[in-house]
Amino acid sequence: MTSQTTSKGHTLADLVQHDRVHTSLYTDPAIFEDEMDKVFANTWVWVAHASEIPEAGSYKTGYIGRQPVVTVRDRKQQVHVLLNRCRHRAATVCEGHKGKTNSFVCPYHGWSYSLDGALRGVPSPESYGDLLDKADYPLVKLRVEEYAGMIFATFKDDIEPLVDFLGPAKKWMDLFMKQGGGFPIKVGGEHRFRFPGNWKIQLENTTDAYHFPLVHKSFLSSVDKQTEEMLDFVEGPGFVEDLGNGHSVMVMIPDLVDLEANLDAPIPERFAALAEELRADYPEDQVRRIVRAVGGSGFNLNIFPNIACSMAFFRVLRPVSVTETEIHHAVITMDGGPEAGNRARLRMHEHFQGPMGFGTPDDSEAWERVQKGSNAGTDQWILLNRGLAKEQETADGRRSDVSAETGMRAAYRQWKKLMTA
Repeated sequence: MTSQTTSKGHTLADLVQHDRVHTSLYTDPAIFEDEMDKVFANTWVWVAHASEIPEAGSYKTGYIGRQPVVTVRDRKQQVHVLLNRCRHRAATVCEGHKGKTNSFVCPYHGWSYSLDGALRGVPSPESYGDLLDKADYPLVKLRVEEYAGMIFATFKDDIEPLVDFLGPAKKWMDLFMKQGGGFPIKVGGEHRFRFPGNWKIQLENTTDAYHFPLVHKSFLSSVDKQTEEMLDFVEGPGFVEDLGNGHSVMVMIPDLVDLEANLDAPIPERFAALAEELRADYPEDQVRRIVRAVGGSGFNLNIFPNIACSMAFFRVLRPVSVTETEIHHAVITMDGGPEAGNRARLRMHEHFQGPMGFGTPDDSEAWERVQKGSNAGTDQWILLNRGLAKEQETADGRRSDVSAETGMRAAYRQWKKLMTA
């Protein structure tokens, strides 16, 4: 196929309609290859939270699309995102997931690089004569910008500033970071898994409230009555809003949008023991702030194309192939905060998102079944018209009820924009 025409004879522009998308977006290998260039190599992509690289020499490896990168903080505290590829013969220069180092050394021939990517040492340089100028061969460096501790990188030098790309999503990021309860937030650990499905299936899920009562029935049966009632939000007053540039927010529990508001409200029964434990070391106003933060935000924020700020954790997706996606779930804790609060946060994360939890395994089963079903039929469409009739323009974009597919329509509009540019 050409870059604009698919194997089914559709143009790329035709594959995304205002109320549906074509199933080939999940199944066509050629479309996936195009996405790596036109989406992941052509926009801002999240790579790390600042707490993951706290000191000079701290690094984290990852991917932008399928290209391996290293996010590292140098001795001047500047953050760099470098292609994880030696300039000599292409071996990766860093294999650890996270850690601390003084330099990057290729394990193949020993070329060494400083934390900012500059080539510093070449074993036996005399063999090159005057054919090698080290200044010409640093690790390839990407453009990097940061907002609210969230670090993004891009291959595109002439792209708009990150703050413009984020747009109205910035205020939701600011609200999400209040989960520190007065302390800085910190990534407190993560787990990774893969599912046999396309990356966009997971992208859709973060702002899909419609599935919650059915897919997460087992989770709802495992919580106390007060929590179960709080999570009965599909018919509630929440909403989904398109924030532009593919970003969207799903507000499930409006009372928990601003975690520092209404702190005089009664502490939920499930947190009563935690509050009592905290009172031994903190005044009442701080206890209430910490307890509110432990419970997590009442919304999910999708930042196109690969990061979600979801209630109490970061969910990061990495496309592996047209039919395989890797997911990272990173729990958020309070840096320097009370051990009891962080412990409660970890237990909550394990209860839903953990590999033995009640939520994520059910989600991933649903994603797998979507991919399997997408192979049925030869020219079928995925409906994304829920809530369309109620959608209204807002100052930030478009909004509909909490179970609407507004967030998915937002993501696919941005997909179409990038893929057909």
